[in-house]
Amino acid sequence: MSRPLVCLCVTGKTLAEDVSIVEKYKNYIDIVELRVDFLEQDERLKIRDFPSMVDVPVILTIRRKIDGGQYVEGESSRTMLFARGLAFADDDPKKNFAYVDFEEDYHIPSLEDAAQAFGTKIIRSYHNMENPVEDIVAKFDSLRKTGYEIPKIAFMPHTLQDVTKVFQLAEQWKDSEQILCAMGPLGLPTRILSERLHSYLSYTSPAELLGNLLEIGHTDPFTLDSVYHFRSIDKDTKIFGITGYPLKVTSSPELHNTAFSQNKMNAVYIPFKSESIDDAMEFAKVLDVKGFSVTIPHKEAVIPLLKNIDKKADAIGACNTVIRDGNSWKGYNTDAIGFEKALLEFSGLKNLKGKKVAIIGAGGASRAIAYEIKALGAKACVFNRTLAKARLIAEKYGFEYATLGPESLEKLRKYSDIIVQTTSKGMGSTEQSNQDNDPIWFYDFTGNELIYDIVYSPEVTPVMARADASGCSVCNGLSMLRYQGDAQFELFSQLV
Repeated sequence: MSRPLVCLCVTGKTLAEDVSIVEKYKNYIDIVELRVDFLEQDERLKIRDFPSMVDVPVILTIRRKIDGGQYVEGESSRTMLFARGLAFADDDPKKNFAYVDFEEDYHIPSLEDAAQAFGTKIIRSYHNMENPVEDIVAKFDSLRKTGYEIPKIAFMPHTLQDVTKVFQLAEQWKDSEQILCAMGPLGLPTRILSERLHSYLSYTSPAELLGNLLEIGHTDPFTLDSVYHFRSIDKDTKIFGITGYPLKVTSSPELHNTAFSQNKMNAVYIPFKSESIDDAMEFAKVLDVKGFSVTIPHKEAVIPLLKNIDKKADAIGACNTVIRDGNSWKGYNTDAIGFEKALLEFSGLKNLKGKKVAIIGAGGASRAIAYEIKALGAKACVFNRTLAKARLIAEKYGFEYATLGPESLEKLRKYSDIIVQTTSKGMGSTEQSNQDNDPIWFYDFTGNELIYDIVYSPEVTPVMARADASGCSVCNGLSMLRYQGDAQFELFSQLV
């Protein structure tokens, strides 16, 4: 099978809006799916004209509510719409719909005959918006009613394990045409790596309309092309990635895929989110992932699953990088070197001797940061809501520790030369500072503190904004991400 096509799903209210969107993305797509169920009532009457309004092949789809669409008017009116769309076939096939999507239980012989007569391919689809499919191989077999229909399965995975399973089975349908995608955030690997699934196409949505299909989990075609270099992925492409949970925001794919491209390496770096580190390791095994980044909350839990770890990861007790080592895995910690370079660059200091540092949080990142703060000569106090976790890190380096709350205000003031925020609080938040997005909401800045927040999205977190308004010097974690990413890339590039 040739490279999977990139399909742009247009869900505008009018045909004019959809045409404008197709024009914007035409250099990144191969095919368009017209979602008639999103059109206004009057616009639905003009769908026959749409193929002649764009320069790419078009799929005619009128998706029912039960299958994740918006159409609720009933099957009789839907059949009439399909008939309107397929009627009056033009001698020029480019002016006709190239495909029509009929669900598994939708069989109208007259429409099927018309589609076949006019050269319109039928996509025979099955959607499960709630659960994975128990036996995908058998399901594909049941959907292959004729030789000219393309079966499609779209399902909602519950765990990464459900996604791993389809990659395990994919070789069984490598010699046929079909479409397969897992929906939701867990399903992103099936969209980026549709070549490994032998899928006929990969669905995308325009960035401005992603909210229309939020639960389905589309990405936009520009991201698929510019970040993941989708059109360059082939059977020889080496896979790398990042795992964690909830993994809502990460710039690592852009950083690593840019580096792969600049160095002309046939490799791709993808997110594969998982609540379970065991599921992530199994995914990496099945897809022959060569190396991956590890983020919250798996930096400590991954260590027992590795055969070897380097001295720094062992000393820190946290691992943020895993690479293949023969038939096993080896772990590294590049957070530490990334933080050291970023903090010294931000502060303009050569070391931290004489400084008192507050480490906010006691997760995997804070372990690496505590290691470097000790090595740089500072005194520190680890603040965390769970005191036992703070104590575990602090006692390792001879630091103090305290609970993270108003009761520790005086202690925080004592260790406020540099405040390093290592929790996920503030991630993705554009609101003003409050108890939910600012871990030290109870602290009033004097303007003399240096604030380093390892969160980098948004660019200015609520605690940074509050500190900046008080005259403090502030910095987000993008520099740390870049420096630790450089160290990761050196490890990854050895395996391409």
